[in-house]
Amino acid sequence: MSVEIEASELKRALDAGEELVIVDVREGWEHALAHLPDAVHIPLGELGKRHSELNPERAHVLYCHHGVRSMRAAMALAQQGFANVRSLRGGIDRWSLEIDPSIPRY
Repeated sequence: MSVEIEASELKRALDAGEELVIVDVREGWEHALAHLPDAVHIPLGELGKRHSELNPERAHVLYCHHGVRSMRAAMALAQQGFANVRSLRGGIDRWSLEIDPSIPRY
C-alpha cells in the first residue's frame, strides 16, 4: 500500500462510505480557513503527545496544506504502530483544485 492517497481516490472512498478517520495536521489558523468535513484536528507539533487520541486499528488519512507535513505525520504514526495510515497527496490545496472548489485556497 502506498503511503500517499490521491484526492480522487479519497473522494471515491468517502463516497463509498469507507470508514476513514480524516486528520488535519495543520495549524489552528489554517484549519479555521479551510478544512475537510468531520476532520479531526491535531497539529503536527502536537501529534507526538496526542496520537493516543487516535485508534491504531482504524484507517487514517492525514492532510495538510500541500502534503509535506501530513507525510511526516503518517510516518510518525506508522512508527507508533498505526498499520493503515496515508497522506493526502497535494494536501487540501489539491483537494480544493480537483474535488471541491468551494474550499478556499490560501
